Amino acid sequence: MQGKVEICGVNTARLKTLRNDEMNRLLKRSRQGDEEARQQLIEGNLRLVLSVIQRFMGRGENPDDLFQVGCVGLLKAIANFNTDLNVRFSTYGVPMIEGEVKRYLRDYSAIRVSRSVRDTAYKVLQCKEAMMAQGEHEPTLEQIAQKLGLSTQAVSEAMDAMSAPVSLHEPVYSDGGDPLTVMDQVRDTKNTDEQWIERIALREAMARLAEREKRILSLRFFDGKTQMEVASEVGISQAQVSRLEKNAITTLRKAICVS
Repeated sequence: MQGKVEICGVNTARLKTLRNDEMNRLLKRSRQGDEEARQQLIEGNLRLVLSVIQRFMGRGENPDDLFQVGCVGLLKAIANFNTDLNVRFSTYGVPMIEGEVKRYLRDYSAIRVSRSVRDTAYKVLQCKEAMMAQGEHEPTLEQIAQKLGLSTQAVSEAMDAMSAPVSLHEPVYSDGGDPLTVMDQVRDTKNTDEQWIERIALREAMARLAEREKRILSLRFFDGKTQMEVASEVGISQAQVSRLEKNAITTLRKAICVS
């Protein structure tokens, strides 16, 4: 959205802002059905919507679409905000707007989420919004889980499903030099130097075995067959399979230890 002044025909450089006392006065009038006050609230909080959707830019989404979805969240926040609570509107409005955007990104994402997880995610969002409307603080995972009768893990997985995918090349930090990206923070625990060396040593050790020994090891440890099943397939006795298997493993151990 950098360099873009207009979104949905709205000049973002001229967005209005409201003082806290104006906000409270308009919110009370809006709750009484004053449409003019509601319109002023919408116009006075579009900058809030803009600040939220900026977090979701750079993912190929149309800024106009995100802005419209964010405005839906703003409307819900205005309709459900409790003016009797001692909390600023932005504290309640930001999570509502963010939740609406996340819901949109989840539903229209190229990565499909299972129906059961998606249904749980909807329940979590609705529960979170309802609990925020009743209290001053955002509920914890444990509180939402207890309210819905779910495990904390199920709630956590549902909330993760609502998050839009992040590019590995997305910058997360910059200190004047080259930015630190998500990829820089991801560690490959599978293909480490030690494991590569072990694989090379094992492959070289396997090359020293006879074909029948290789086949026996493959049937035993890759196909998961018993020695009796291997004996029947190879055409030798179970005792022979046991002896050849032990000899092959001993050969491998010696070769790997020497290397």
